Amino acid sequence: MTERVLQLNYRVKVSGKDYQAAVSPLADAFAGVPGLRWKIWYQKNETSNEAGALYLFENQASLDKFLASDLAAKVTGHSALGDFSIKQFDVLEKESMKTRAPLGEKVAV
Repeated sequence: MTERVLQLNYRVKVSGKDYQAAVSPLADAFAGVPGLRWKIWYQKNETSNEAGALYLFENQASLDKFLASDLAAKVTGHSALGDFSIKQFDVLEKESMKTRAPLGEKVAV
């Protein structure tokens, strides 16, 4: 099965400090998402008021299950966030491995 990338970007309606305080408690919940290999969190860009994350999922089924989850609904329904852009991509495995991408790995805490 092919690993899948989820790119989630959104507008942030609060300060960078308040944004980090709002999302930080969710890290443990994301760490337990089945099929999620890793997530990279974006800090708020103060110029564009955007933030988001990159996710690597084991496969399409795990990505779809996450998007249908209560956790995803909690993020996309958060009052401090809006104008969501949700995109999915296949991974160019050979090229990514040459550039040291951590494919096939679930990073432990």
